[in-house]
Parts: sequence; structure tokens; C-alpha cells
Amino acid sequence: MLETLFPEAVTAEPSLKAKRPKIGRYERLKRDSQADFDDEFKVFVDVNESSTPSQTYRFIDLFCGAGGITKGLSMASFQPVASVEISPIASATHLRNFPSCIHYCGDIKNYHPGKLLNLEEQGEIHLVSGGPPCQGFSVAGKRDPNDVRNILFREFIRVVAEIRPWYVVMENVPGILTMKGGAVRSAIIEAFEEIGYPNMSVTVLESADYGVPQFRPRAIFVANRFGLDNPYPKPQLTPDQYRPIESAISDLPPSTPIKAINHEWTRHSKQYMERIAKVPPGGSLYETFFDAFKRQYPGLPSMTIKENHGGTHIHPHLNRVISAREMARLQTFPDDFIFEGTMKKAMWQIGNAVPPRLAQVIGFALIPYLNEIAEASEGSLSLVNVRRHNGTRQAALFA
Repeated sequence: MLETLFPEAVTAEPSLKAKRPKIGRYERLKRDSQADFDDEFKVFVDVNESSTPSQTYRFIDLFCGAGGITKGLSMASFQPVASVEISPIASATHLRNFPSCIHYCGDIKNYHPGKLLNLEEQGEIHLVSGGPPCQGFSVAGKRDPNDVRNILFREFIRVVAEIRPWYVVMENVPGILTMKGGAVRSAIIEAFEEIGYPNMSVTVLESADYGVPQFRPRAIFVANRFGLDNPYPKPQLTPDQYRPIESAISDLPPSTPIKAINHEWTRHSKQYMERIAKVPPGGSLYETFFDAFKRQYPGLPSMTIKENHGGTHIHPHLNRVISAREMARLQTFPDDFIFEGTMKKAMWQIGNAVPPRLAQVIGFALIPYLNEIAEASEGSLSLVNVRRHNGTRQAALFA
């Protein structure tokens, strides 16, 4: 019998047996991408022993949404200088939570950092991050210049070429790696090489490996313009150590909304709650809308959270959908990170975000390499070449 803390709920035996968890949908893709021996520039860094930044590292977040990457990199001691987002409501959230960041709400095609930012006054931009849609990116023989996703990716490339950061971090869905037989992946890497970022690396990182109480794999592209390694964080947890969903949401009131922190959910009628009570873990309320209204598995990280027209996942123990704040907790947003707009708009922003914790550990992995570049710069040296020595990559520094 499913436990419910709803005083008005009707608890019922599920009409169907619980489905076995399908864990690791992208596990093979993750394993293959992390063991890509053809990529000699990809390295994994132990972020349990995180380095201290030797200076303040500044970054710009493109396609920033509500600010998942911005928050995570800020937690890793990076300074957000500027951000770009076309959605007014996501921009309002970003402005609220990062008031000192120079935010541009509008089409990235009209974003020109040289005009809107005084880059000389701001100083060096060390990192550009973002998640442009790449699914429509032009592939040889299959070009579609009118595909908006192609255009948006090209705009990301344009801004990176103008800013010339030390490193670039780009995230996307894992499926991007196998799209069109890997041709999209190759085309993305070639596009960065054309603007002076050769040897781009890419791998799939599972958010749950870093303490996120949610299964959320992401494809992470990393490149730099010095020919140095492209660092990634080593996994910190094994599957038997993953944080279960309850560890993040069990202390939130089960039946009392708290609007001030976005702890709100779709209100259900008694009849609707009776239907939800019959949904087993892993099952969905709707046979034809199976990607939403899915009962979460107790004792495991949540499934990838999303918002489908109000159809969020069902709480593992209560006969209601999870709240916007519960979604935010599962994404590792702190409770003082407030989302603007209606409950549904908040859920949409949260469901589209990168978990801050994932962005944080990516930042931790970058710091030793940024420190190396900073040290070379302070010594009036230039990173002009890279060579192998005793099995490790070293930068050749010349005055």
C-alpha cells in the first residue's frame, strides 16, 4: 500500500504492479564516450580535491535559461559577467538571482558583446558556457539553412569567436552524439576548430554520479584555444551511493503549499487523487502520454524531471504530482533561488535547466587548467604548443 501524507487523500492499492526501474538508459553511450581512446585531450579530474582559483575567473552564459549553469559555476567561485536568454520569464528569474550579471533578454542574433559589454573594462573572459540547440546543425549533404536550431548554434559559434574565451563548455542531450550516425557530433567539433578551438572533447556525464538526486545524463563538449587538455570531473559516487529522491524532498510540507519558495503543485480533485493512487512506481497515469505523470521509485534518484503542460512526475509516496520546489530540489537549486512567474512557468524553467551541482563540478575540473594559463600569463609567457612527456600532457611555455 502506498503511503500518503495527504490528509484528504484516498490511499488505494495500485491497480498494476510496479515496473522495474530502467536505470542507465544512456549508460552504454556514457561508457563509450568516456573511454574514447581516440580523444587524447580528454582527461578526468578528481574534484574531491578541488583546486583553489588563483584569480577570479569570469564567464558568459549563453542560452542561460533560468540560470542552472550560472548558479553552478558561481558555486565553484566563477564570476558571471553576462548572460543571454530569449524567454522573458526565464530572464526575469535570472535577473532576480544574479542582479550584478549583465543580462540580455532577446534573440542571440542581436547580441554583440563588443557593443553591449566593455570587454576591456571587464577584463579577460575565461569561459563561455551554454546549451544551444544543435539538432538542426548543418551536416554535409543535408544542409538546411532555414532550420532555426542551425541558426542558433551558428550564433553561439559567432559569440565565442568574438569573445575568444580560454575555454568553452557546451551542453546538450546525450542523443546528440549519435544523431545522423555521429555526423552532427563531428560537424559541431569542426565548427569549433574553424574558429580556433581545435581538439574539442565530448563525453556524457550522469548527474547522479555527482550527488544530484536525479538521473539526468548530459552531453558535455569542452574545448580550449591553447591546445591543452579538456578536463571533466571524475564520478564521485557509484550507483549504490546515489542520493534517493527522499533525501532531497522529504522535509517539505506534504500538503501545505509555500508560494514564497515555489512549493506549489497542480491541485487535484478527490477523484483524480484516487486515480493517482492506483499508479505504481514507474507507471504513468496516462497510457498515451507516458512521458509525464509517472510515479517515482522510492529509494532511488528521481527520473529526469521535466514539465509537460503541467504534467510533472508523481510523488513517490503522495498522491499528487511533485511541486515546483521539489523539482528544484531534485535539480539541486537552493531554496533561496526563486523562480518568477506562475507555477507552470516555474516548472518549465526548472525542467529545462542544467543541475547547478553538475555545472559546479565541471567548474571544479576546469580550475587547475585555468590556473595554469593564468600562471603563464602572469609570467609574460605564452602557451604556444603542447607536447607529451612521460605519458602526461604538458604545455610548452616560451617567453
